[in-house]
Amino acid sequence: MLTAHKIKILQSLDKKKFRQKYNLFLVEGNKTIKEIPTSKYKIDEIYSVNPAELSIGNLVATEISSTDLKKISFLQHPKDSVAVCALKEELLVEETGVQLILDGIQDPGNLGTIIRLADWFGISQIICSEDTADFYNPKVIQASMGSFLRVNIVYQDLEKYLSINSHPIIGTDMDGANFYNFEFPSQFNLVLGNEGNGIRPEIEDLLTDKITIPRFGKSQSTESLNVSMAAGIILGQIFGQK
Repeated sequence: MLTAHKIKILQSLDKKKFRQKYNLFLVEGNKTIKEIPTSKYKIDEIYSVNPAELSIGNLVATEISSTDLKKISFLQHPKDSVAVCALKEELLVEETGVQLILDGIQDPGNLGTIIRLADWFGISQIICSEDTADFYNPKVIQASMGSFLRVNIVYQDLEKYLSINSHPIIGTDMDGANFYNFEFPSQFNLVLGNEGNGIRPEIEDLLTDKITIPRFGKSQSTESLNVSMAAGIILGQIFGQK
């Protein structure tokens, strides 16, 4: 039964402090929920308007009304089900190939899209600065379209982490080399900076190379590319070389 107290707890999970307090986050939609059992995440409860459509092992979904679904959903147009999942411990894994480094990405939509891109290109790990948006944010989870289940995401002190990293550190910069002509190594860190300020100076000092996406259009009204858009273009070029 979905009690008023439970509804209040689930509604509070849109804020990081309450996700950490209860050690819970929400995943919405049958398609993504069905993928959770094959990941490292654990489902605590499922609430669904049609439990018959969602059978996951021994876990039985609790039937709720569409009105209650709207109360606990963070979507403007709620889907069929909501799963309540436990947060997992952050663990660094051995890096292979390309590793993304996110320096101060603030927009949840951008973060979710970058996670989805990493999954698409087979990138297994993303290292985030401590001030990057929380990937358990409902908007990030939704934008990632389930890709957060397959990409390891860890928050670190980037300056400390990169200063002891032995692989090339390549960052985006307006004054960098044309990335279409750049020969990417087989294993490296790709740093993407904050939406408005780019890569912070102390991280920029650690870069071994700088790259940029050249502008071909003549219009000067577009000052820069959205960070997730830039990530997609760069990753397409990187993996197109392989």
